[in-house]
Amino acid sequence: MDSPAALPDPAPVAAASRWWAVCLCADWCGTCRDYRAVFDALALEHPGVRFVWVDIEDEADVAGDLDVETFPTLLIAEGDAVRFLGPLLPQAPVLARLLASLRAGQGGAVASAEAQAVFERVRAAQG
Repeated sequence: MDSPAALPDPAPVAAASRWWAVCLCADWCGTCRDYRAVFDALALEHPGVRFVWVDIEDEADVAGDLDVETFPTLLIAEGDAVRFLGPLLPQAPVLARLLASLRAGQGGAVASAEAQAVFERVRAAQG
């Protein structure tokens, strides 16, 4: 099943947003396929965040050397900086709470150089 890397922007705000939620998944993963609908719904509920879906096998150049072992893995960034990279329970409330806490300035350690490099490739691919 082919799917686009980026969700359609639900509003112009999302395209210009400083916040990004990037899901790193694989099409062969049943959990990822089920999570896609949840991720799409969250994109509509959070118009101030740009949601991007990356199939790490179809878009291996974007994922680079990042070794994703647990799906789904989420990368959350604000502006130029990654605020979170890690596996996340595939439930809408979990991602919604993470986004809310990061946007409120709570949490979000300095990301690794590898996480930052993945985000830079995602941004370059998304234009």
